[in-house]
Amino acid sequence: MSTPTRTRPGGLTSAEVAERIAAGQVNTQPDKSGRSVADIVRANVFTPINGILGVLFAIVAYTGSFINGLFGLLIIANSGIGIVQEVRAKRTLDRLSIVGQARPTVRRDGELRSVPPGEVVLDDLIELAPGDQIVVDGETVESEALDIDESLLTGEADAVDKAPGDPVMSGSFVVSGSGSYRATKVGADAYAAQLASEASKFTLVASELRSGINKILAVITVILIPAGALTIFNQLWISRQELNDALLGMVAALVPMVPEGLVLMTSIAFAVGVVRLGQRQCLVNELPAIEGLARVDVVCTDKTGTLTENGMRLSEVRVVDDAFDEAEVTQALAAIAAADPHPNASIEAILEAYPDAPDWTVSAVLPFASANKYSGVSLTGADGAAHGNWLIGAPDVLLDPESQTAKLASDLGATGLRILLVGSTDVPVDTAPTGGSNVPGTLTPVGLIVLEQRVRPDAGATLRYFESQGVEVKVISGDNARSVGAVAESLGLGTAETSIDARTLAAGGEQLAGEVEDGVTFGRVRPDQKRAMVGALQSRGHTVAMTGDGVNDVLALKDADIGVAMGAGSSAARSVAQIVLLDNKFATLPYVVGEGRRVIGNIERVSNLFLTKTVYAVLLALAVGIAGLVAHAVGAAPISYPFQPIHVTISAWFTIGVPAFVLSLAPNNERAKTGFVRRVLTQAVPNGLIIGALTFVCFLWVNPGGSTVSVIGAESDFDGVQMQAATATLAAMITMAWWVLVVVARPMNWWKVVLVSVSVVAYVIIFVWPFTQDLFKLDSSNGEMMWRAGVCALAGVVLIEISSRILKARLERRAAAEAAAL
Repeated sequence: MSTPTRTRPGGLTSAEVAERIAAGQVNTQPDKSGRSVADIVRANVFTPINGILGVLFAIVAYTGSFINGLFGLLIIANSGIGIVQEVRAKRTLDRLSIVGQARPTVRRDGELRSVPPGEVVLDDLIELAPGDQIVVDGETVESEALDIDESLLTGEADAVDKAPGDPVMSGSFVVSGSGSYRATKVGADAYAAQLASEASKFTLVASELRSGINKILAVITVILIPAGALTIFNQLWISRQELNDALLGMVAALVPMVPEGLVLMTSIAFAVGVVRLGQRQCLVNELPAIEGLARVDVVCTDKTGTLTENGMRLSEVRVVDDAFDEAEVTQALAAIAAADPHPNASIEAILEAYPDAPDWTVSAVLPFASANKYSGVSLTGADGAAHGNWLIGAPDVLLDPESQTAKLASDLGATGLRILLVGSTDVPVDTAPTGGSNVPGTLTPVGLIVLEQRVRPDAGATLRYFESQGVEVKVISGDNARSVGAVAESLGLGTAETSIDARTLAAGGEQLAGEVEDGVTFGRVRPDQKRAMVGALQSRGHTVAMTGDGVNDVLALKDADIGVAMGAGSSAARSVAQIVLLDNKFATLPYVVGEGRRVIGNIERVSNLFLTKTVYAVLLALAVGIAGLVAHAVGAAPISYPFQPIHVTISAWFTIGVPAFVLSLAPNNERAKTGFVRRVLTQAVPNGLIIGALTFVCFLWVNPGGSTVSVIGAESDFDGVQMQAATATLAAMITMAWWVLVVVARPMNWWKVVLVSVSVVAYVIIFVWPFTQDLFKLDSSNGEMMWRAGVCALAGVVLIEISSRILKARLERRAAAEAAAL
């Protein structure tokens, strides 16, 4: 590789450009997404639960009894929702582009050429004019009052003056002036590209529901192997069934152990939550994000664009020179604002306050430059009369710091207000300063323009909501610390005096964690500090949500447990955040929290139904298997599994499936708590043990002995008496599972009463209608067996009710004890 030559004033030659392209020194952007669509499809299809269901479905398909394989449809549903979710997230990440599609102008072969950003090479000399975006990192070569806005990168609102030799960073843009810079870092080495590359790595938001369900599935997978082996051994070798019968019995025993519907129901509940939030202009990039925000205990928010609106508001104009009356000053301000073709936020605030400008013309203009911190206009009336030479700028630059006006400006600025001086000079503003002065002619201070940031009208109510919910709010901004503190104080959060300048914070470790945990508002925070502060809070066990809108927020948004971006913010912030507030309203967050709580509370509630089924299925399979071994050992009639797969499928339709879907959409305002798995199993295990034990007892009581299944061709068909025994046992099991539904649905209201009643009616129809009896292989005509099943079912209902009441009392005592401890 040859060594690049130094850039000449005329820019690179075509040969030098070709040399750099060949060396790979071109502004090629790295891939934005960590996974391809094929990777996403693979990850969602080849999951543990799909693997389990797939194997079981293949076994049923081998027997030819496809009616028993209806559970296989859940593989499609589970995979489909996951694929749609993650492909959507991938497309969002693929839209991540910190640097837009501006075409920079480069000097090559002594000529100016407009090229796409991807064709800029190392050492290119790039022209800059107002509004131009910096597409690669570089070093300033020429500067004519060149001011660069780096707010999206640093959070600093004021433009930065760039002199020759000063660095410029990709992602910033030119506010005023002109110049050129030499590209020193291109492609993946540029600052913006590094942020994009790190921020766009695919990660799914942490979800206790998802991880809890995965833990349960891992345990179930371990149980399935011995349970399946025991069942097939009992069916095939002890009960001497045909292979197809034995396989169907094994599948019937194993399918209910898998909480397949729980995964689907969780995804559906999240998806419905996303739709509801979408109606409030809230875009959720990852479904479990609404769960995560419901669990956060610290919200780190930016100030500008989050607590405050973009732009400023004129609070007052304080005239400090008695020679000028207020009307004269406001007239001049109106004319100055109207004459500015590219007003900044301060001039826009003046224009909004004084929209009716006099019919004056501009005779001289002095553009704003960050090096001077002021701008100027000389005004003339229609009759040719002079209306003054006016300067507007920073008081600490234009005034003697010991003057009364300077002290007044300093005192006002300390309260978080933005102060500008409006002054009059005795010469036109385009006159060059003389005698070492930094202003043209002699400046007379006329008044102080007091500007304040526009606090969002709903910000205060939002902060009070979080306070009432025990969620801390910390304001982290790149602006002046006192200004940040003053805005937060106006919303009842901290004070200007206690606001912390982030430049005084520790570099890291426990000291930083303590400072961030104790502080409320922070100013002059660098992007890397935002990220470190999020990590420091997480190290103390906090679940952190980060809100922001600029490129400077990207890495902190990525590292936070939940990233929330404003819709009007940078594309980078929107792309890496899990939640985007399209209406730019911080006040939308309480609705997101409420939706997350609804999802979490309801999924936890319906999880009891699914996992109760898992517990009683495991117990029943083991009990039948062990009983079969014992019966074989003592020479008694063989005992085989009572149900076919279709039986366990329909048993879940109206005790779990449909009711769980309806309950998952119900209102629920309970606060999110950790310990999902422990709480669910505490309720599901006792109920499952009761149902499993009494279902087994019922089967032994009604079973006349012998095999429950015989095969005719490829389709299974019951012997009449054995079909009646299986039907009675199934009715007992469904009745007890239905009572678990009643317990879970409490407290009752009219629609829950309708829900549980529909369940009863549906099963009555299934058990007595000849068509469904034939379709689902049922026979409820044996009154003796059905009476015995009713006794077992009643005993189970009583035991479930007693167990539920004891558990409820214990949980209430524990909650009271935790509340007293707090």
